[in-house]
Amino acid sequence: MKIAIINGPNLNLLGKREPEIYGSRTFEEYFGELKSSFLSVELYYFQSNIEGEIINELQKIGYSYDGIILNAGGYTHTSVAIGDTIAAITTKVIEVHISNIEAREDFRKLSHISAKAVGSIVGLGLSGYKLAIEWFISNK
Repeated sequence: MKIAIINGPNLNLLGKREPEIYGSRTFEEYFGELKSSFLSVELYYFQSNIEGEIINELQKIGYSYDGIILNAGGYTHTSVAIGDTIAAITTKVIEVHISNIEAREDFRKLSHISAKAVGSIVGLGLSGYKLAIEWFISNK
């Protein structure tokens, strides 16, 4: 089974950025733990601060992977194009957000991804990624 994790803008700053919201671990540290926990799953990780690069990556893997976990960061609330890409590809996408976007600023309550994704996991910290992997494994 092949699962990709795609993170959007500013998620490269995990461990430094607003630790009261996002925690003190880097995503690379956490990704290593995920790989150790899911040895039978081929995990791939991609991060970009650039909307077009995220779209290109979704298109590149969106027909050959068994699942995509997407945390589009701030693009969640602004990118119709990322939402359109999710609708165009055949690989199922789970939307993940580390913070509870519903409990934050009003503009964060709009997601251009949720309606196109198979599901959303929000507000559970980094463990949302693990839960998404477990869902893909049990629903292959």
